[in-house]
Amino acid sequence: MKLVVVGGGYVGLVSAVCFAKSHVETLVLEKNEARLALLKKGQSPIYEPGLSEALREEILAGHLSFSASYKAAMKGAEAVFIAVGTPALEEDSASQQKNDLDLSQIDAALNSIAENCASSELLVVVKSTVPTGTCQKTQEFLQKKRPEVAFTVLCNPEFLREGTALKDFMNPDRILIGLPVLAPKEKTQIKAFFKQLYREIDPAQQKTLFVSLESAELAKSASNVFLAMKASFINEMADVCEATGADILEVAQAMGQDVRIGPHFLKPGPGIGGACFPKDSRALVATAQANDLRTDLLQAVMSSNKWRQQRLAERISERLGGVLKGKWIGVLGVAFKAGTDDVRDAPALSILPYLLQAGALLQIYDPQAMENAKKTFEKMQILKGKESLLRWMKAPEDVAEQADLILLLTEWGDFEKLSPSLLAQKMRGKKILDYRNCLERAAFEQAGLDVEGLGRGNAAREDEKHAQDRR
Repeated sequence: MKLVVVGGGYVGLVSAVCFAKSHVETLVLEKNEARLALLKKGQSPIYEPGLSEALREEILAGHLSFSASYKAAMKGAEAVFIAVGTPALEEDSASQQKNDLDLSQIDAALNSIAENCASSELLVVVKSTVPTGTCQKTQEFLQKKRPEVAFTVLCNPEFLREGTALKDFMNPDRILIGLPVLAPKEKTQIKAFFKQLYREIDPAQQKTLFVSLESAELAKSASNVFLAMKASFINEMADVCEATGADILEVAQAMGQDVRIGPHFLKPGPGIGGACFPKDSRALVATAQANDLRTDLLQAVMSSNKWRQQRLAERISERLGGVLKGKWIGVLGVAFKAGTDDVRDAPALSILPYLLQAGALLQIYDPQAMENAKKTFEKMQILKGKESLLRWMKAPEDVAEQADLILLLTEWGDFEKLSPSLLAQKMRGKKILDYRNCLERAAFEQAGLDVEGLGRGNAAREDEKHAQDRR
């Protein structure tokens, strides 16, 4: 069995490496020259724990190779997996309605596949997140482009979490396969192909679900949007906790023990981010609206997230007496979550520009995401005319140097290990805004620092009581 995976990004590279780990001959087709050069050297162009090591192992084992040529790549291929990016359209795009996904990379891949297919039949498997109905349109396009080739378009969406992607792929909750309407014999053959492909991952075939193309496409988007809704809900509950004196950690624990709810995605933070949740929420709204359906709940998720990031940015100003100009703020983390170098739609991209616009001076550290953040800041022109207001630091404790306030945005484990006494010595102020609730408040209080988390209403009242007792 030989597979071609089009796209060497988060989804494509992880999928290719894991297929190779299952002893499947896998070729990654990557058109970006810089990324391709790194891959051929056995270097991952993205940060994902364990990925670089697994990449080198599979290259040495002869299971994994790379190319920029469709013609060379597709020789002898039984299936081509499309795993290219489908970012949100730019807001000024007039080609489709706002909130839709940009499918230009999908279109380019399909054209190249059609032009370079030298076999009489080929499985084309879409792994990229696409709007419902895309796979059917893909089938129609390929049939029209090359009617003499028996193309079969399938949908096999990924459900990987950045930071645990290898583990998620090799130990999935489910393997979802979307099938078109097929004759019984063809359906049996395709099911046999996937059972063979995933034999080491799902040997008992208890996790593999075969559904329609449309159901697979929608299940992927709906899963992400539901998780975004759950995360947004707990963020709003954190606000209620602050107003009423409840503790979000206790509330979330009590909720999570209900089997109907579960404990996952019940940690408050500065808002949802990353390549999937915000984008898929917007795209699902576009799909619903295109079918004249109401999207009240879906739109509420987006507006809640936008409001939260704005509100938490304003809180920083409030804690500094309403004046940000000339204040030094140490920033711990710019990645949208720990375990990745991804800054796409990260809360930092909303909160930090607000601070810079108000004249604050920032000292930033992230163990993996600073290079991507620099590129994104440049692309978004966040630093235009404000270059002197920002410093990129070499160590997490460096952000505390003469800082009036420290802002923790990403829950990296190294931040939890920071020395409270060392930070206290370096800081000019005493305030730390822990927007991930990952610092041990008592230890920092002993060092004379004031740690304020999210949704810790009872903790805030206890602090106030202790202060009154001391007075």
